[in-house]
Amino acid sequence: MADAPIPPPVQGAEAEALAVLWQLGEAPVRAVMDELNRAAPAPRAYTTYMTMLGRLHAKGLLAKRREENTDYYRPVYSRAEYADLRARAEVEAIVDAFGDVALGHFARQMAQLDPERRRELERLADEA
Repeated sequence: MADAPIPPPVQGAEAEALAVLWQLGEAPVRAVMDELNRAAPAPRAYTTYMTMLGRLHAKGLLAKRREENTDYYRPVYSRAEYADLRARAEVEAIVDAFGDVALGHFARQMAQLDPERRRELERLADEA
């Protein structure tokens, strides 16, 4: 993961579509639409989902394959990989913007953790 490009953040409907694909693995537009429209107060059109998945593909978050006349999408990153890459990017941005002040806040947060949780986080940091 160290050399993986940092994926862009997603919000709103794009984040919902990505979450559905993490759940389904690989799916055509219609399956994503059906899943999201099932709980939506106002269903969205097929073309809306087609555009949304196309944008996520263009952003490098989804891989696409075509079978006959149907496009199938799957996430490029697992949910955990995406969270790790986004967290890294956000922490770097905070440290770049605020320097030692931000690091001081991180250190204070670490000091307040339960010792067992702190050791687990230090172990995770050593693995990264």
